[in-house]
This record gives sequence, C-alpha cells and structure tokens, in this order.
Amino acid sequence: MDAMSRVEELIAETKLKELLHKNEKEQQKNEIIWILAIIGVIAAVAAITFVVYKFVTPDYLEDFEEDFDDDFDDYFSEEDEV
Repeated sequence: MDAMSRVEELIAETKLKELLHKNEKEQQKNEIIWILAIIGVIAAVAAITFVVYKFVTPDYLEDFEEDFDDDFDDYFSEEDEV
C-alpha cells in the first residue's frame, strides 16, 4: 500500500503543478492584455486630441494666400495683360 499512496501523492502533486502553471500562464496573458489595452487607450486619446487640435486651429495660410492675390492684382493694370 505504501507504493500506491506514493503514486497517488505523485499524481496529486502533478495536478497541483499543472494548476499552478495554468494560473501563471493566465496571469501573463492578462498582463499582456492590460498593457495592450493601455497602449490602445493612449493612442486613441492622442488621435482624438490631434483631430480636435486640427479642427480648432485656424488656417493662417489661407488668409496669407488671399492677401497675396490681392496685392498681386494691384501691381498690374488690365491694359498690361496680354
């Protein structure tokens, strides 16, 4: 009976080790998922911030081009055009 109890102990110990390794693997997967989720949230916030910034800031180049066209027309008269 001593050999039988020893086999049972080995089986129980093996099952316990398997459970511990499963928990470690699941914990590692959960950590990776959390890290990726945090990176995704940061990227989403950065993208939203960029879009809002582009939408809110005025376009100064457009005003500059309009002023340039007006000044350019003042230097030439209609008689000079070919």
